[in-house]
Amino acid sequence: MSDNTTILQGKVALITGASRRIGAEIARTLHHAGMNLCLHYRSSEKEARQLADELLAIRQDSVITLSLDLLQTDELPGLVKQACTHWGRLDALVNNASTFYPTPVNDISEQDWDILMGSNLKAPLFLSQAAAPELAKHQGSIINIIDIHAERPRRKHVVYSMAKSGLLAMTKSLALELGPDIRVNGVAPGAILWPENEADQQAHQAILEKTVLKHAGKPTDIANAVLFLLRDAPYITGHMLPVDGGRLLNI
Repeated sequence: MSDNTTILQGKVALITGASRRIGAEIARTLHHAGMNLCLHYRSSEKEARQLADELLAIRQDSVITLSLDLLQTDELPGLVKQACTHWGRLDALVNNASTFYPTPVNDISEQDWDILMGSNLKAPLFLSQAAAPELAKHQGSIINIIDIHAERPRRKHVVYSMAKSGLLAMTKSLALELGPDIRVNGVAPGAILWPENEADQQAHQAILEKTVLKHAGKPTDIANAVLFLLRDAPYITGHMLPVDGGRLLNI
């Protein structure tokens, strides 16, 4: 068996929504694997700088932070340019940033559509488009953080579920369009972190009972799946990897 531990050393990843929660854990994991990081954030500047300081204390000149509202589509090429400039390359794009909230069908507004489709589908598409020429130079990868509800919609989350379904279709389409120079894959979290505005413990337990493993996962489970697809899976593209404790078997 070959030793893959040094494959990512010195390579560069741009992670969107990297300052908190799952994005921050992905950043820590890829940094530990030797990658240099461009940590994107929108408004969580304090958290982004704290994470950068944490990682820079481990390895100097290994992290930069970049701020942008990803709904500003015309600014996405500039974000990629900033990411490429510091180390002169880009090897991975992790489309992690996401907006999540319920949209019961009778209450859906055009603003809901713009926000949820924009953050979960439009921004990943146009950021991938902007990054593709640089990624292709180094046989790079795109990883999209999808959701198990891309395949089976979540009740009262019509627009979000549609957006994540679109992101799954985008993952497969871009794998077809960008190969062989760029691999494109997705990771689909299940019950990993509860939304910050959801405090219903009874509802949470009911969800966990639908998993095969009967417990919640951890952000490290998602981060390790991203690492696997970037480092250990050179012959995988166009695939969505569920990390859900078996919930898709009994959703």
